Amino acid sequence: MRVISGIYKSRRFDVPRSFKARPTTDFAKENLFNVLQNQIDFEEEGFKALDLFAGTGSISLELVSRGCDQVIAVERDRDHHAFITKVMKEVKTEKCIPIRGDVFKFIKSGKGEYDFIFADPPYELKDLKTIPDLIFENNLLKEDGLFVLEHGKQDNFEEHPHFVDRRAYGSVNFSFFK
Repeated sequence: MRVISGIYKSRRFDVPRSFKARPTTDFAKENLFNVLQNQIDFEEEGFKALDLFAGTGSISLELVSRGCDQVIAVERDRDHHAFITKVMKEVKTEKCIPIRGDVFKFIKSGKGEYDFIFADPPYELKDLKTIPDLIFENNLLKEDGLFVLEHGKQDNFEEHPHFVDRRAYGSVNFSFFK
């Protein structure tokens, strides 16, 4: 796992081979952040981000590296949560708060409003299509915020009322919602 930009640029972390998570590829992550840097000021004072299905914590670490004041990383798997916690301790940051828990329960709790939300659920997740509705129904996104959902090519969210864009990088697709 490699950090693309920011204060931790070029730092690498070895993800255990036993992990079930499918981390966002460096190619897709780099392209996503190239798009985002033209839309979002991660260094804005008080900027809050939410990383759902955080997996290895790659996106959370990238967000902290780029200047987010606070990143909440929600991950259910015990080993993945422990890895995220370990990485954040290694880079000596308290700006990322790893939470071990169920993403759907976290969303429904309506805890906070975020400037940026990223979700990378397993592509085969049964309830994947409900995630955009749940984000908006529970008011997790700030008025001018951006929500990005990573998904496979078989999913299409273009009819969703909050959908604004879709980007594809190989087999990785990102749908953008405002």
